[in-house]
Amino acid sequence: MKSPVIAKIVEHDLCIGCGVCAAICPQGVLKMEWNRYGEYNPVEVMQCTKECGLCLNACPFADYDKNEDTIGKELYGKVSGISHRPGIGYYLTSFVGYSEMHRMASASGGMATWLLESLLNEGVIDHVICVAPTGDPEKLFVFRVFDTPEGLRTGAGSAYYPVEMSGVIRHILEHPGRYAVTGLPCFIKAIRLAQQSSAKLRERIIVCAGLVCGQLKSRYFTDYIAALAEVQKRVTAVRYRGKSPDHPSNNYHYAFTTADGERRKIFWNNGIAEAWGSRWFTPNACNYCDDIFAECADVTFMDAWLPEYSSDYKGTNLVLVRSPLVQEIIQNGINSRQLSLKLIPIQEIVRSQDGVIQDKNIHISYRLYRARKQGLQAPIKRVPPMCLAFHPVLRKEIELKEEMRVTSRNFWINQYSREFSDRNTFRKMLVPYLTRLNQYYQISRFVVLPINAFYAIPRRLRSYLNG
Repeated sequence: MKSPVIAKIVEHDLCIGCGVCAAICPQGVLKMEWNRYGEYNPVEVMQCTKECGLCLNACPFADYDKNEDTIGKELYGKVSGISHRPGIGYYLTSFVGYSEMHRMASASGGMATWLLESLLNEGVIDHVICVAPTGDPEKLFVFRVFDTPEGLRTGAGSAYYPVEMSGVIRHILEHPGRYAVTGLPCFIKAIRLAQQSSAKLRERIIVCAGLVCGQLKSRYFTDYIAALAEVQKRVTAVRYRGKSPDHPSNNYHYAFTTADGERRKIFWNNGIAEAWGSRWFTPNACNYCDDIFAECADVTFMDAWLPEYSSDYKGTNLVLVRSPLVQEIIQNGINSRQLSLKLIPIQEIVRSQDGVIQDKNIHISYRLYRARKQGLQAPIKRVPPMCLAFHPVLRKEIELKEEMRVTSRNFWINQYSREFSDRNTFRKMLVPYLTRLNQYYQISRFVVLPINAFYAIPRRLRSYLNG
């Protein structure tokens, strides 16, 4: 028989490649490998004979009876002074600021690195698990276990590249100790689901640190951006969030290094934004993720994408705290002046992520509706399927981006190897979609009911407008 996660998730293109299922399978049935799209999937290395269901129960995209709301309530619902807001989850406090010591080496304000180092230095944990570069062109980044601040610093910065956790989760299961784990929202959710069936994971993972995420990318996204930067050889290292004094923090650059020492860089506004915002090379599972703020994490870090902070090229963090332990560590850092951090209203946290919030609420609602109409399997989410009859231009935008996502995902692998460098041919294929998308954007400025206005309409009339 097939492993349940293969039959119900992978074969329906709903796998995000976190690897937790492979780590907790008691039979060792699963192994994580690259699929044809440059994403990780579990594959069976032997037949599943027990069908215990542990793999499926740990999958963040399975139709499991526990979502981020119920998991968050179990973790944080009884914390003294805790608040809750739909779309954000539970929270104790929210901060804005940075760690001056770690700021320049980090993607944003260096707060994640500071916290993890502090947890190590104060003896709260013994090990940190985070993503770090490898120098291997076949696998540029992996999750690693670090025991020292010096090792941990090699993992500072963002990695817009597929990684999977099967090896490090197995390490936790096999090696006693106290761990902090960093991850994207779906990865943290998978860990929390796995903890419900594993006492070792519950006892050994002390802190989960989450990162706000709009979407993941396949390994071919990096290949395309490298080609855009006119890199001629295979890439062995990437820094995705390079900082430049002559550019604001929201126009960072990607810096590429090849085996023979060639170095190239390209800025966000010179083609990266187009590929990112149009959802090129995005896994299908990202179409159905409604967790923006890593609601199952003890603390969540994000960029301060607010006008008053974006002009500072050094970067600034927003921090959402749910755990009293993390709250105490951060407050000690403020008191000792290790951190330049101040409180910020939760409304500003929401404002900073406006674009992601719309995508993970309104856009997902329509994707769920389309999936059902087309007879495709899609997970049950907290947002309901909606046909968006009241907003035809937004429907077209979502449809066009989905066409580009599918086309980029297929075309790159079907026509070219990873060494393909004629990025102009690739982009030319997508220009008609981009042209139409821009036309819809122009139309929407004049003739379409704004999303916020729609939600101000009484519910009965809203239901009628939504079809």
